Parts: sequence; structure tokens; C-alpha cells
Amino acid sequence: MKITAWMVAACLVSLAVVGQTMTITAAGDPYPPYADPKNPDGGLGLEIVRAAYKTQGHEVTMDYVPWARAETGVKNGTYDILPFTWRTDARLKVLLYSTPYAVGNVRFIKRKGDPFEFNGLASLSGKRIGVVLGYGYGDAFSTAGAFERDNGKDLMTNIKKLLRNRLDLTLEDEIVARSIIGAEDPTALNAIEFVKAPLSVNPLYVTAGLQNPKAKEIIGAFNQGLEIIRANGTLDRIFRKYGMEKAGP
Repeated sequence: MKITAWMVAACLVSLAVVGQTMTITAAGDPYPPYADPKNPDGGLGLEIVRAAYKTQGHEVTMDYVPWARAETGVKNGTYDILPFTWRTDARLKVLLYSTPYAVGNVRFIKRKGDPFEFNGLASLSGKRIGVVLGYGYGDAFSTAGAFERDNGKDLMTNIKKLLRNRLDLTLEDEIVARSIIGAEDPTALNAIEFVKAPLSVNPLYVTAGLQNPKAKEIIGAFNQGLEIIRANGTLDRIFRKYGMEKAGP
């Protein structure tokens, strides 16, 4: 009998389930469609994370807190994982990263009719740009000095400032931004535009704090589970459920 990758994966599931199970605590702010407290299934990202861990016999709970608090809590081990993390050099020093499971385009958002187009960081010179405190937009953007970063508590705060001419631009993963704005203020979608060229194309990762003694076990379990749900079609089914083609690597 030919041994397939799926059969090997099934054996790994069996071994995991009979072993020690964990309840893994995730933390982050609402990040629809990836994490949506109004969605009974949790959202696209949480469904993927839970499905992957389920193959290993683990459950995932989600605490919705401001992003900066979630990141601090995962770094010191108060929480187990950040289920949706962008990669930065600073975070690599304190977080253990999983295999990426999705990819998003981070784009600048402008008022409709604004002729601005992004053409490298130099094109942002003199701009006042709304960011969310604690978010990782990439080291080059975070350290550039030719423009002003204005900290807001969340995307909608920055969108309101943008439409009141208190900001020149804000930015977010386009899929996330459309979901949040469409749910909270659909009329705002008609008053803004997404700049064509992205600031970055960001893979999404699950991360655990290096201070957490179970970090390797937690991230290893996700990586094994991700391989299984990718092989058995669960990953693609979740993406299709949210009207998306596979958005992962």
C-alpha cells in the first residue's frame, strides 16, 4: 500500500490527540475579516488558527484587547499567541513566528479625488499619516523621518480624522479595511480611495513570546496543523467561505 502525505498527517493527528492537550489563549484587537467578535465562527483567521490547532487536539480562546496590550501580553507570556502578526525586525527579537498562512496588501487610504500616488517613502514627504498604536508597518516606514505619524486607537478613528482633513493619509491591509469600514460606516467607503501601489505585501503569522516556555510547542503545533488543513482542503474551504481565493503562500 502506498503511504501518502495525507496518511502521515493523519497519524500525526492521532498521536497529538492522545498526547497532552492545551487551551491556547489568543489576544488581539478586532481585525475583520480575520478576527470578528460579531462573527459566531470568529472570522477568517481565527477559523484557520482553530482548525490547525484542532488537528493537534488543542482549543483556542480569543481575548479582544487593544493591540499594544495584546502584543505586550504575548511577549511576557500572559497570552499564548498573537494570531495575526506582521513580521518586523524588532518583533523577531521577542516573538517566535509560525509558517505564514495568509498574505495581505497594506495600502495607503486617501480622500476620494486626492491625486496622491505612493512611489516610495520619499513620496510621503510632509504628509501626516494616521497609524494604529503598536501596529508593525515595517521597519523602513516606522523609522523614516520625512513625514509625521499620528497615533490613533484604531482604523475608524483614523478614517474619521482623514475625512475631517486632520490627516493626509492612513493605511491598513485593504481586505481588513474594507471589512471594518463597510461594517461601521459604509458611506465612508464612497469618500475614500485605496492607493494603487501597496506599502508592503505582508504575510500573516501566528506568534508566541520567546519568554513563554511553551513557545516552541505552541508554534510547532500550529505549523503541523497548518500542513494538515492545507493538505485536506480545509484551508481552501475556509478562504472560499469568506469569498476569497486562497490568500496564503
